[in-house]
Amino acid sequence: MRIESIRTRLRALGALPLHEDRILRDWIRDSGHHHGRRRPDDFLPKPVREALPQIDAELDGLARILSTHPAEDGSARLLVGLHDGQTVESVLLPRDGVCVSSQVGCAVGCRFCMTGQGGLVRQVTSGEIVAQVVLARRRRPVKKVVFMGMGEPAHNLDNVLEAIALLGIEGNIAHKNLVFSTVGDPRVFERLPHGRVKPALALSLHTTKPALREHLLPRAPRFDPAELVAEGERYARLTGYPIQYQWTLLDGVNDGQDELDAIVGLLRGKYAVLNMIPYNTNPGLPYARPGWDKARAIAAHLFERGILTKLRDSAGQDVDGGCGQLRARAAQDQPVRLHRRQQPAAMPAETSPAGTPRK
Repeated sequence: MRIESIRTRLRALGALPLHEDRILRDWIRDSGHHHGRRRPDDFLPKPVREALPQIDAELDGLARILSTHPAEDGSARLLVGLHDGQTVESVLLPRDGVCVSSQVGCAVGCRFCMTGQGGLVRQVTSGEIVAQVVLARRRRPVKKVVFMGMGEPAHNLDNVLEAIALLGIEGNIAHKNLVFSTVGDPRVFERLPHGRVKPALALSLHTTKPALREHLLPRAPRFDPAELVAEGERYARLTGYPIQYQWTLLDGVNDGQDELDAIVGLLRGKYAVLNMIPYNTNPGLPYARPGWDKARAIAAHLFERGILTKLRDSAGQDVDGGCGQLRARAAQDQPVRLHRRQQPAAMPAETSPAGTPRK
């Protein structure tokens, strides 16, 4: 169900735009209809009031939580069931955030990502995207939504932008706290600047080398990293939000001195922050997570050379839950393995919005 189809149905019942907004606002804020000075009985047209219980039930049935996996860092990974039996993952984040999925599966096929291994199953509708936020709000406050879960938002642009518009206008979420994460797609740079709600942008960089990027992200648009940064810089200056460049640290792959020197050349002086996230190991994939001391040294080196660098840690590491892993285990009817990860106490990590980026 798309947001626009909900609006069309309400209009057919005689709802005006302010009635549509009220009903959708009550849903997305999980506040119920009986609040404030104007109750449904004296505010909504009679046909809308009569249809409201059925509409509420359909909205409530868009998504449900199948299992919850809390982590020691305050996050919780959720396996979310959709109406047709498909599943996606959401993550409740520390500091009032939630990470949502925009696709069941993903077509980009990043070689280090579990989600991309099975390809794309289907798009997640705008209603299902917003429903993930509603489920999160039933458990804790949500002031930030990041589109860094399963899927490539640029490949589901209409649904994602429709959800972002509702979240930013009726959902009481600051536009800069709506974070659109993408491998980079020309359509993103064409359409995001013209929306009423302009989200913050996170661009998956991962390497400065065109050939290596093509290998790691085999079905991503063929942006040279320098071209991607140039597009990002234009959007950053337009919106006033720094671009978040995502860099998954793969041991021995993209963590050499040549890469660090090239990062400085690309990002120095740019309105940007570099999020470096040590790889969240996925069983069966040929990549390794670098040691924490090495990751710290890389981040410190870049910071000293003028690059605003944040070393982030994947949310929910102690439940071994990189994007796609929880869904894959559920499909195989296997339990989620719990383990403790040892980390030096000298440098507390910040938390990555959705674990290791899937792009």
